[in-house]
Amino acid sequence: MADAVNPDEVNEGGVTADGETDGADDAVPADAEEDEPGDSGPDNLAAETSDAEFADRDVTAPRKPPLSHVRLATIAGLALMVALGGLTGWLGFRAYQSHQSEEQRNLYLQVGRQGALNLTTIDFQQADADVQRILDSATGTFYDDFQSRARPFIEVVKQAQSKSSGNITEAGLESATDTEGRVLVAVTVNTTNAGAPEQQPRSWRMRITVQKVEDEAKVSNVEFVP
Repeated sequence: MADAVNPDEVNEGGVTADGETDGADDAVPADAEEDEPGDSGPDNLAAETSDAEFADRDVTAPRKPPLSHVRLATIAGLALMVALGGLTGWLGFRAYQSHQSEEQRNLYLQVGRQGALNLTTIDFQQADADVQRILDSATGTFYDDFQSRARPFIEVVKQAQSKSSGNITEAGLESATDTEGRVLVAVTVNTTNAGAPEQQPRSWRMRITVQKVEDEAKVSNVEFVP
């Protein structure tokens, strides 16, 4: 007959009467369920994964190859072409401005010279046409003044049967702006009258103001200067 089992021994040894181990020994201790310091929890795992991916990207990311000498030369050439194009355009504009200014100065000088010739070249046989030519090239106050005296002047020229012929000896542009220019003209005038002895040539100096009128230029004032 088997020996009787002491219940106290069973409780202390953890073995039942059937020889099985008590369930209390299989339970996991409470301390064992907590994460040990340094264990990989969800937050730590995510951080490690992110660091690993970042490291992989740093290592495997393609780097831009350095510019070749040919490409650098091409870029430099294009930049030089752009700079030269801008410089050429600026120089062209300056040349155009200079050309326009020179043409305007020549226009003032030409109109001033012609104005002096018109005033000093008058023939009694065509006095009306000569006076009209003066008016056609005049503007402003000079036009108004000369027009008001035109008819009496024509009558005097016809009565005296006067002929005068002017000759420009010297002319120069004294000053010029975008709207007007002043021309100094030296002119020699030969004059004859019916029944009078031949007169000696006279030398006159005139300051003629030329004003731009749209695309033209006309005489706006005449002064006799010593």
